[in-house]
Amino acid sequence: MHNYLDFEKPISDLEGKILELRKLANEDESIDTGDEIARLETRARDAMAEIYGKLNPWQKTQVARHPDRPHFNDYAKALFDEFTPLAGDRKFAEDAAIQAGFARFRGQPVVVIGQEKGHDTKTRIRHNFGSARPEGYRKAIRIMEMADRFQIPVITLVDTAGAYPGVGAEERGQAEAIARSTETCLNLRVPLISVVIGEGGSGGAIAIATGNRVYMLEHSIYSVISPEGAASILWRDATRARDAATSMKITAEDLRDLGIIDGIIPEPVGGAHRDHESVIARAGDTISSALKDLSGRTGDELRTDRRKKFLEIGRHIG
Repeated sequence: MHNYLDFEKPISDLEGKILELRKLANEDESIDTGDEIARLETRARDAMAEIYGKLNPWQKTQVARHPDRPHFNDYAKALFDEFTPLAGDRKFAEDAAIQAGFARFRGQPVVVIGQEKGHDTKTRIRHNFGSARPEGYRKAIRIMEMADRFQIPVITLVDTAGAYPGVGAEERGQAEAIARSTETCLNLRVPLISVVIGEGGSGGAIAIATGNRVYMLEHSIYSVISPEGAASILWRDATRARDAATSMKITAEDLRDLGIIDGIIPEPVGGAHRDHESVIARAGDTISSALKDLSGRTGDELRTDRRKKFLEIGRHIG
């Protein structure tokens, strides 16, 4: 059984009946449930296509946060060979929320950086739910500078609700670390390709997502603050997160129309959590195409184009 979201009740009811019929058929082979199962499967597919064809921003937020959605480690295992993680910022400590290292992507050496949320209680605590402390961003800076030194393209996979806002993180310069990481992205003389695979939350996301090409999965979100945080500020009521999500323009479609991202990677019907292999393969194809497009540019061209891209955001809106 899947972890169903609240708006998926029609799907869960139908798939629940399918499981019951299959169990019944296994217990008593004389009972023929094939035709009924086929009919229910068709209804379930139709219901899923209808529901996922018209998701509102708050529903997309729920899909982006789905616990079964593929995370950084899933992409790293499927897309990259010889992935060698590097640890520590050489200043204070290791931060497990940001994973980074060297790898080969379809035969080409690359640097890979991204947030890992974890998939169960133990790993979520270890990775701090994908919310990095300053040392995570300083580790990213260290490794991006190595990529620049050795002329290796950088690929970042973004999935965080935001940087960790704890007292210790603030005492160690969280805002400065995020700003330095963003500056490092802008200064790179190698291709930088970013993909928002789940949540792209605030400075915690853009610190590693200031790329030459920025893509989003179809049901991911990207925003300056979480819907709950925006609702708390605007209306002093976090329960109005649905209203905030609608007003903030946080979906892939909204951000493509605003010129903030370069493209949308389609997800399987029912979301990435229902078909990891398919969505990871599509993300890989998009990354590969972007690398080929950027491969002929000089370091100065890559840096100039990247800076121009972000300076022009918002100039032609409205």
